[in-house]
Amino acid sequence: MRIPRPRSLAGQLFAMQVVLVAAIVSGCAYFTYATDREQAEETARLQSTATAAAVARSPSVVAAARSADPSARLQPYAEGVRRAAGVDFVVVMAPDGTRWTHPEPTEIGRKYLGHIDQARAGRTHSEKHLGVLGPSVRTVVPVHAADGRIVALVSAGITIREIGEQARKQLAALLVFSGGTLTAGGIGTYVINVRLRRHTKGMNAAQLSRMHDYHEAALHAVREGLLMLDGRRRIALVNDGARELLGLRDDAVGSPVDTLGLPPSLTGALLASEPRVDEVHLTADRVVVVNTSPVVGGERRGTVVTLRDHTELQALSGELDSERGFSQALRSQAHEAANRLHTVVSLIELGRVPEAVDFATAELELAQVLTDQVVGAVGEPVLAALLLGKAAQANERGVELVLAEDSLIDDGVLPPTLPARDLVTILGNLLDNAVDAASRPLTGDDDRPRPARPRVTVTARVEPGTAELLLQVHDTGAGIDPARADEVFRRGFSTHGSHRSLGLALVRQAVHRGGGTIVLATGPDGGAEFTVRLPLRTEVPA
Repeated sequence: MRIPRPRSLAGQLFAMQVVLVAAIVSGCAYFTYATDREQAEETARLQSTATAAAVARSPSVVAAARSADPSARLQPYAEGVRRAAGVDFVVVMAPDGTRWTHPEPTEIGRKYLGHIDQARAGRTHSEKHLGVLGPSVRTVVPVHAADGRIVALVSAGITIREIGEQARKQLAALLVFSGGTLTAGGIGTYVINVRLRRHTKGMNAAQLSRMHDYHEAALHAVREGLLMLDGRRRIALVNDGARELLGLRDDAVGSPVDTLGLPPSLTGALLASEPRVDEVHLTADRVVVVNTSPVVGGERRGTVVTLRDHTELQALSGELDSERGFSQALRSQAHEAANRLHTVVSLIELGRVPEAVDFATAELELAQVLTDQVVGAVGEPVLAALLLGKAAQANERGVELVLAEDSLIDDGVLPPTLPARDLVTILGNLLDNAVDAASRPLTGDDDRPRPARPRVTVTARVEPGTAELLLQVHDTGAGIDPARADEVFRRGFSTHGSHRSLGLALVRQAVHRGGGTIVLATGPDGGAEFTVRLPLRTEVPA
């Protein structure tokens, strides 16, 4: 017949807890019984040792051992001591082990069943041994005459049966106590499980497990970050996407939001009491779009936060802007090339061939100088293409892009830890900002000498002996107030006003990913100077 099992989780837990309490109580009872038995054996050893030693020190035992019939004198004495001391046997024997006394008179004259070598050597010896009366705990003590010779041996002991009887008496009391403990534990467990049954709505373990599996599957299947905060702004739940986007530790659950080390703007958005919709925030490595929704039910119970990663999208947008700029520069150059070609053709048609040749040669040399310089100094194709494209864009805006003479980057020097996309982000944004700053006219209160043509100077080289890539950009623009150096890389910073661009913030992110540094200073031409140093390590940073 099949025994029905409890269907609800509370019922199953009740049965399990009762079994657990019973097992614990039974284990404790067994441990106590074993301990009591061990203590009883130790007590028996001490008692047998004391009895045997007392008999061995008795002068009458020494005198009887030297008499013609030791058994006649020692048997009554040994039995009296046995009954008085509460031991099971007191055996006095000759040094060779022949018994002179024994509780069973038929055993007198036979050899002692036990080890007597240590006693014959003058030492007290205790052991458990199987004797005539059964297994026993016994002690053998030598009997010394006045001259120091060993004239007899005394053994006293208590049988294991007697020790077990004492332990069983203690076990009976222990069982009564254990039964009471088990009953009290069962009642307490029942009360707790009644409350548990109410809170689990009577659902069984399979239903709760299924709900948990659905919950975990949904939580980890969502690619976007999901964060839940309790009413005290502590993390109550976080999925894998949110851990990755925010760089949270494994033990982040239960931590207050303001202790996570997040950027101040992002922390403020998470702590805000009002909803936030599609706000863009920057962490050390990512561009994150944040949405928050407070959970309200009579009181503020928490906040649900969703996070989307826009780092790749932002990088692709930057690349698209660069490509768009390149396309515009190519169209402009194509237009200029067409004008120059028409000029050369017209000069030829007018019969001014030498002038046409001089004009075409001068234009070709002027266009080829920067190309030769870039290709000769920068072997990295991505950086070379970027510099040539930015030079064309700068020229369209009336700004001269100059490559410093000490620039030198051989092809293949840059390791995989410096991806081309990050290099484009860093150098492209710095050049865009520099060209924009150089193309703006200086203010009237700026008494610096006006340059003949706005200029942006780029230095790109591998520092000898340091295994670092140096990227430096400075311009002839108005520069940046040193007092604002700390906020330059903040999201939305711009000398035109706030909340215009992510460029410099993205630069700092890319430099951070590469394990490098970026420093703002005043350049030799009076404008802003950005210096980026990136380590050329081959291992991936932890």
